[in-house]
Amino acid sequence: MDVADLKAFEAVARHGSMNRAAVELHTVQSNVTARIRSLEREVGVALFQRHVRGVSMTPAGQRMLPYAARIAKLVADARVAAMDDGPPRGSLVLGTMETAAALRLSPIVSNFARTYPQVRLSLTTGTSRSLAVDVAECRLDGAFIAGPLDHPELHTETIFREELVLVTPRTIHSLESLTSIPHLKTIVFRVGCSYRQQLEALLVERGILATTLEFGSLDAIIACVAAGIGITLLPRGVVAAAEQQDIIAIHEISPEKARVETLFVRRHDAYISSAMRAFVEVSRAEFGPLMAAA
Repeated sequence: MDVADLKAFEAVARHGSMNRAAVELHTVQSNVTARIRSLEREVGVALFQRHVRGVSMTPAGQRMLPYAARIAKLVADARVAAMDDGPPRGSLVLGTMETAAALRLSPIVSNFARTYPQVRLSLTTGTSRSLAVDVAECRLDGAFIAGPLDHPELHTETIFREELVLVTPRTIHSLESLTSIPHLKTIVFRVGCSYRQQLEALLVERGILATTLEFGSLDAIIACVAAGIGITLLPRGVVAAAEQQDIIAIHEISPEKARVETLFVRRHDAYISSAMRAFVEVSRAEFGPLMAAA
């Protein structure tokens, strides 16, 4: 199989569009189309269904995608390994939870960018579940996610620990009082967020029913809670400013449920470039004292 064909296949699968894949690959759509057709002839099955809005993968394409992504990543790793001599350089594509980006990562990113200017660092946000999948399927080099995680293909390292707190409007004075609130709403990130799962479990334990409102922004979630729309569960650090402004109330939960680890994950079999090694070292240097005290 031609590696360029596999890269085109992976890009089309990710974008659902030949044209957008061509833009990413810095080529023309007809070249991408030709590569997909070549790959389909080689494997003997259709990998995509064409429709007016673009393309979608067939079952055969879905089965093939993880392997194609892995092969493309191995080739990229081989190229990086051959050239990885001297100071860190190249690209590093990482993911992070929105809460970690807001609370913890700015000093890491700042120090890393200042110390290693030849590395092109890219950060994208997502839920813990989606980020872990993206690392496992080679779309990300690594990611910060909420633990615990048990994945056979991923290496994990604890970077820092957080305390989760229940965040409510100021009119709610205790966790126990939630049982008396009609039409209770939870304000959460989309499915796959670890904090959302823990909040749902917390309410189920107490027999509390609630409807869910999903948001993609941490600021929007905090604003909705402050406006009295509903409740959420977040690390204490990300709501400290709102608490000081007296626009929300926070409530401690049991210690065994409150303590959550933020992990850095990467594939076991991925080449650890000098850029990745440097980034992990900067992260350890930033949070070493915190981890020692935790």
